[in-house]
Amino acid sequence: MNNNTTPLAPLSSGSSAPLSDLSASRDVRRRVLTLAQLREHGVGGPRAAAECRPGGPWQQLLPGVFLLHPGTPTSEERLRAVLLYAGRPAAKAVPVPAQAGPDAPAYDSVMITGPAALALYGFSSSPGLLSLDRIDVLVPRTRRLRSTGFARLIRAHALPRPEQVTGLPVAPVARAVADAIADLSEARAVVALLTEAVRGGHCEPAVVVRELTLSGLLARPHVVQAVDTLLAEGRTLAEGRLYEMVRAHGLSEPVWNVELRLPGGAKLGTVDAYWPEFAVAVELDTRAAADEDDDGAGWAEAVRKREHLERLGITVVHLTPRKLRESLDQQATVVRTALMTADARDPAARVQVLPR
Repeated sequence: MNNNTTPLAPLSSGSSAPLSDLSASRDVRRRVLTLAQLREHGVGGPRAAAECRPGGPWQQLLPGVFLLHPGTPTSEERLRAVLLYAGRPAAKAVPVPAQAGPDAPAYDSVMITGPAALALYGFSSSPGLLSLDRIDVLVPRTRRLRSTGFARLIRAHALPRPEQVTGLPVAPVARAVADAIADLSEARAVVALLTEAVRGGHCEPAVVVRELTLSGLLARPHVVQAVDTLLAEGRTLAEGRLYEMVRAHGLSEPVWNVELRLPGGAKLGTVDAYWPEFAVAVELDTRAAADEDDDGAGWAEAVRKREHLERLGITVVHLTPRKLRESLDQQATVVRTALMTADARDPAARVQVLPR
């Protein structure tokens, strides 16, 4: 049967790999290519467009980004397409050799963020990649591109350093969480994401709250409500690790969560653990950016309290949730050293110890 379709010319002899080999490759970096990369294989715009005609062997996923096979693209192919569209690397930035696997692709400074990033991190409270209608990608504010198709561009004044997840640049968890929360309108869904981020050990509460603050999301009441739950979750986890540290390392049992006062009744403040016979106190710093006054008054007050206790001869060991999570043995050594050296210090002032 006659038609007006012009047969496609073969690839030029200077191409770096036959396109039939690329389309059959198991490596997604050889199946999803930009037009600039196709030109490196001798394929110009007209031929690429012809290959993408209805019933053709290729398809255009996003402007200037092509999938070298028909059918539904995989999640990995969609992720790569978004990065290529937003990053727009030069043709030679992503070599596609005929034999060896391609080098790690350069996506400029862009990275996957939002729900897609959380799915890559393995969050169960975020939708899976297959169910996402769009993929968020973080780009420099000056990038002159528009959101289109399943690619949504999120612009940032300052880009964080990406993590490498399955070979793809992905925004750090805290930033990905903040970008995902920007689209949520219910406190319950926000709480689920924040809780998994902290309980799963992905990041500290203070880091998440800082990202929410920078994103302007703490102006939303349902996000503030969720953050209150997050901070309580973070303190509970840190207290649990502190209990574990004392018991697993054979430290003498302190009194927990107490308020210290001078005999005359003047309040000295509260501490998370206190050994009266050694005059050693442990304080957990689970504060976040949202807890501090704009002028840093919250931090200054904490420093004044600590200095006052130390002037009275009480040794204050300052611990953070991150230290307890990442170096529990080392923190136990710090506390044990403080207890063992108590006799070498001048006697501490007498204080009253009351339940918090």
